[in-house]
Amino acid sequence: MAVCDSIPSPESFAPSVLTFLDCQAQAIGAGGYAALAAPGSTASVLLTGMVTLLIALLGYRMLLGHTPTVREGVLTFVKIGLVLLLATSWPAYQILVYDIILRSPAELAATIGGAASLPGSGGGLVDRIDAVDQALKILAIEGVGPVPLGANGQPVMPSVPPPPFIGFDNFALGFARVIFLVATIASFAVVRIVAGLLLALAPLFATFLLFDGTRGLFAGWLKALIGSALGSLAIAITLGVTLAFLEPWLATLLARRGAGLDIMGAPAQLFAAAAVFAIALAAVMVIVGRAAYGLRIPAWLPAWPAPDFGISTQRGEAARQPVAAHVPIESRSRAAAIAD
Repeated sequence: MAVCDSIPSPESFAPSVLTFLDCQAQAIGAGGYAALAAPGSTASVLLTGMVTLLIALLGYRMLLGHTPTVREGVLTFVKIGLVLLLATSWPAYQILVYDIILRSPAELAATIGGAASLPGSGGGLVDRIDAVDQALKILAIEGVGPVPLGANGQPVMPSVPPPPFIGFDNFALGFARVIFLVATIASFAVVRIVAGLLLALAPLFATFLLFDGTRGLFAGWLKALIGSALGSLAIAITLGVTLAFLEPWLATLLARRGAGLDIMGAPAQLFAAAAVFAIALAAVMVIVGRAAYGLRIPAWLPAWPAPDFGISTQRGEAARQPVAAHVPIESRSRAAAIAD
């Protein structure tokens, strides 16, 4: 695998970091899976042991007189095949899970965002994020501009309330950029790193699907994986809405500063907008996480009852039938029951 570039460019900090995070997520997911699925690894040994234990338990139940039905036997071996497919076959796993988790959110975001005409839905989302970052940086350097003068040469009374403290405008312009960068990069970092880690752990968690007692661990892994994919989709859509709001506004502010005009009141508004969209990013991640948490995986098979060699069944039938209807029960050998 190619080594991810870990040196961000000062002129394009956001694209460098986002590209690095995406590269690391793919490397962790693919490389971690290959390491855990390799023969002799911890996950491989655990898988072998649990499959052996499952087959041994089936054999012991048959020896004790409880023979599974055709449906139970087929579903059990289908479950074993599914676990082996997820835990050992990278080509199948890449198509069924890896590509869906890492690539389908961008495709869905392009479909939804394209219908809503959101910026970056057709591609280039990272570049547009960098353009907003650069615009905020230029505004922070240039400041709000001089106070406008009236016809008499005196400063015109501004139509906006005064800043809370001296130097607030410079603080707000600089901190609005910081909030925008932190919210954007942190949200992507959370969903991409979590997705890469969970994809790498697939050989381990797929093993837990074999038994009802450990199926909850597999369900939790699947919920978190789906939550990370939904989180990537929600973040892309939310950032599209953010760009749709900020891009024309920042273009207007830059045009005013280029013409030598002031932007009184804009720093506080930019600071508030950056904070609002940062909260929105966190909120949508929590909401889609709750949606993924609602996933329920039903049991493959009903619990097998403990073998009682037909005693309780015989007693129940005898209690329900009249005395005259009693029919002698033919004693059958253990070999005949197992053969059936």
